[in-house]
Amino acid sequence: MTSKERVRTAVAGGRPDKTPLGFYVVDYDIIESVIGRPTFVRNKVKAQLALWEGRRDEVVESYKHDTVDFYRKIDVCDVICFKEAPIVPPKDADPGPPPRRIADDKWEDVHGRIYQVSTISNELVCVRDPEKGVRRFRVEQFSGPVEVKPPDPSIFEACDYLIDHLGSDRYIAGRSGALVGMLMLGGMEQGLMEYLLHPEVVRAAIRRAVAVADLQDSFYIRPGQDGVLFEQDMASTRGPHMSPAMFDEFCLPAIRERVASVKRHGMQVLLHNCGNNRVLMDRFAAAGIQCYQSLQTNADMDVASLKAEFGGRMAFWGGVDVAVLISGTPAEVRREVRNALEAGAPGGGFILGPSHSIAHGTPYDNFMAMLDEFARLRDRY
Repeated sequence: MTSKERVRTAVAGGRPDKTPLGFYVVDYDIIESVIGRPTFVRNKVKAQLALWEGRRDEVVESYKHDTVDFYRKIDVCDVICFKEAPIVPPKDADPGPPPRRIADDKWEDVHGRIYQVSTISNELVCVRDPEKGVRRFRVEQFSGPVEVKPPDPSIFEACDYLIDHLGSDRYIAGRSGALVGMLMLGGMEQGLMEYLLHPEVVRAAIRRAVAVADLQDSFYIRPGQDGVLFEQDMASTRGPHMSPAMFDEFCLPAIRERVASVKRHGMQVLLHNCGNNRVLMDRFAAAGIQCYQSLQTNADMDVASLKAEFGGRMAFWGGVDVAVLISGTPAEVRREVRNALEAGAPGGGFILGPSHSIAHGTPYDNFMAMLDEFARLRDRY
């Protein structure tokens, strides 16, 4: 089997010739260690500042070549996500006035929003938004005809390059018009309150968002990709952000339609969703999700128990605890790989990977230990 065939089989719940390997995302420090040069890929602060400075083409060239070089050098990854080759600003577009620097680690844009560097996640986080919590939504805002104009093709430059250079034999888990799951109007806090205080507004917003996303699929599902990776976090480590009854009323119908839409485009459907979603797993399977990624063992989402309860209805992708990758020893990482393969591989329907991502700060020796142990054992599983 090729990598593409191997992952297709696993996502469909079958048993491939070898267990496949894939990462949801790999942050820049590991990529730089592998390719031997600086990169903008997943270096979210550096890339955003460069885009604000009008260096769009420089960033895109890094996204294109560094991502392909990375996956060719490690050469054991069967599934590649769109995360390292994101949507980019249109070529030759005017970026507008850049935010002004107001402190060593803070910038303010023309709308009064303030962004600050988060050293933990290596990104610019909006720490002040004058509109947060004060925006009011009405049903009328979400009525009327739905029209979607084709986007400028150059926004797909990085992901199309990735598909052209790796998609012939690797499985590409790409984008779509987006998942409409838990729609949060005005952000998490206000959004959750809207479900309680203005449910009719939320219903109208969901209907429109689904209609828009369905139309966007024609543009955002790229030729040559194999599946769609939906992504949205719907839970904390304690459980979902809303009750199962509310989820059934508001979210599940939208997810069903979004899954049906991407399947009409011939795509397999994968879901990245952090947190303890165990009470929602039956619903994800019923909606047509074929593979679930992000198996947080500290959130009662370990691969062994998930396969025992839901195996045959969904495939699972993960198993190697991110905490061990970041803070453990190479020997402990190797043990994690062995345990994950022993728990997940029997019967098929399993892709090995970290429980979330190869996060910023992961020691290079631990990353290489994971790859080496996988390569040593994969023929047995």
